[in-house]
Amino acid sequence: MNVKKAMYLSENMEQIARRDRIWLNNPVIMQGMGLAPLIIAATTGRNALMLSVAVLLLLTPTRVVAALLSRKGQYKFRALLYCGTSSVLYIGVYFILKSIFDVEILQLGVYLPLLVVEPLIIKRYERPQPEKIVVALRKGVRTSIGYVVVLMLMGCLREILASASLFGAPIKQMAFAPLPLANLPAGGFILLGVVCALWRGAVKAYKKHVHMEAKRGL
Repeated sequence: MNVKKAMYLSENMEQIARRDRIWLNNPVIMQGMGLAPLIIAATTGRNALMLSVAVLLLLTPTRVVAALLSRKGQYKFRALLYCGTSSVLYIGVYFILKSIFDVEILQLGVYLPLLVVEPLIIKRYERPQPEKIVVALRKGVRTSIGYVVVLMLMGCLREILASASLFGAPIKQMAFAPLPLANLPAGGFILLGVVCALWRGAVKAYKKHVHMEAKRGL
C-alpha cells in the first residue's frame, strides 16, 4: 500500500468507516439492522433478490422524499413523516415487484410490507436535525447497497447449504446439502453470526494493517 495513502487512511479511518456503509460500517454487520427480513425471508437467492429490489426501490426514495418534505413542514412530526412516506412509496414498489416477480413475492409473506417500518429504512427520523437532500441521496444509496450485499450473500449461502442449489438450479458438484438447517430461522441466525464474525474480523485486520503501514512511513 502507498505510504502516503496509508497515512491518510490511518488519520481519517473513523470518518471513512462511518461513510462506508458497504464494507467497513455495513448496517447489518456492524449495527444489526434489517435482521427480520434477512433471517426469516431471505432463505434463497431468489427471495433475497426480491427483497433487494424492494429495498433499492424503497430505502433511498423514502429518505430523499422525507428530507424534502421535512424542509416544508414541522420536523417534530418526523416519525410520522418517514413512516408515511415509506407507506405511500410502498404501494408503487409492490406493483413494480408484482410485475417483475408475479406471485413469487408471496413467498416473502408479511416481511415485504414490514419493510415500511423497517428501522433500516426509517431510522433517520431519530435524529433531531433535518437531513439535506443531497446527503439523504448519498447515504441512502450507500446503505441500500450495503444491505443488498448482505441480503444476496446470505440468501445464496443459505440456499446452497440447505438444498445444494442456487436460484433453483441444482449444483452438480454437490452430492448433498451440508446444512439443511440453513433455511430455517435458527440456521439463519447461526450463519449470520458466523458471517458477522468473519466480516468484523476482516474489517479489524484491515484497519490494523492500515495503521501499521502508516507507522512504517513515519
